[in-house]
Amino acid sequence: MKLRGLYAITPQASDLERKVRLALEGGIALLQYRSKSRDRAQAAAVVRMARDYGVPVIVNDDVELALELDAAGAHLGREDGDLRSARRRLAGRILGASCYNQLERARAAVRAGADYLAFGAVFASPTKPAAVRAPLELFRDARPLGVPLAAIGGITLENAPQLIAAGADLLAVISDLFDAPDICARARAYGKLFA
Repeated sequence: MKLRGLYAITPQASDLERKVRLALEGGIALLQYRSKSRDRAQAAAVVRMARDYGVPVIVNDDVELALELDAAGAHLGREDGDLRSARRRLAGRILGASCYNQLERARAAVRAGADYLAFGAVFASPTKPAAVRAPLELFRDARPLGVPLAAIGGITLENAPQLIAAGADLLAVISDLFDAPDICARARAYGKLFA
């Protein structure tokens, strides 16, 4: 599976399924289900909907839920458990790892079996204002690790081209996609950046 393009990350929203459908119609490459509520019915609905569009769903922070939903994989941060153990449990599925601004963490994640690495926040993020900032040079420095690289944090259509130029394969976006007046058109516009 080629991991390249817009990586939509679900927002906290009462009309989440409607928003996700619009993003899927716009042509996202990957979808991360991220929810503090762990609403299993909602998560299952999102996975089913994405499957209809042929878009893999990654569950944030929860290997158990990813397996229960038969999702494409899981994404783990610093506090979310051991990557090696997750790799064993997610055999044949995608495992993503948050590496923040740390190249050494990225190297360790690849050794543990991560399929892609996420660096960020690359810009000031409205979702996580206190997040550590990751310099763009990290993408160049991490390229030899040989796995797709995701940028996250404060990404907009305007600043996205510099991330792709720096070496990001995936742009993980929440606000600039799901708060857009036309979610479908915004997703399409991101897709064109990768054409």
